[in-house]
Amino acid sequence: MKPGTKPKPTHLKLIEGNRGKRPLNRKEAAVPAALPAPPPHLTADALEEWNRVAHWLRRIGLLSEVDRAALAAYAQAYGRWVQAERAIAKMAEKDQLTGGLMIKTSNGNAIQNPLVGTANKAAADMMRYAAEFGMTPSARSRISAEATSEGADPADRFFS
Repeated sequence: MKPGTKPKPTHLKLIEGNRGKRPLNRKEAAVPAALPAPPPHLTADALEEWNRVAHWLRRIGLLSEVDRAALAAYAQAYGRWVQAERAIAKMAEKDQLTGGLMIKTSNGNAIQNPLVGTANKAAADMMRYAAEFGMTPSARSRISAEATSEGADPADRFFS
């Protein structure tokens, strides 16, 4: 893999304009939009998030069968984040002083609750995956996608 920034997909260059005036990759793989089935290993929270975003991503043409693992990773990171935040909130009910953010070690020292690190890591992972699918405000500002209608030729939006 070459170092540097990730290359922009050709369909995004067509939508945004080819500012660098570099030749377009005419041999780039074209993947049809589809709604993959969620993998069975997703937690309940992850499955709920999958169902919330998958139809939307499919409708705007940003999801295909090949994206199943990436969307599953996003959904699972979301589920892990929610689970950690719920556990912190439950601990906060008993700990008015630190709100569950700190715990005491066996030596009596106060340290950051490991769940905070878990929540932070899951949130960071979730946001990284979300940006790949255009699910953050800054990511959406860089793309322009239109809803795809069933049976329509995707090239029509560029040539009609």
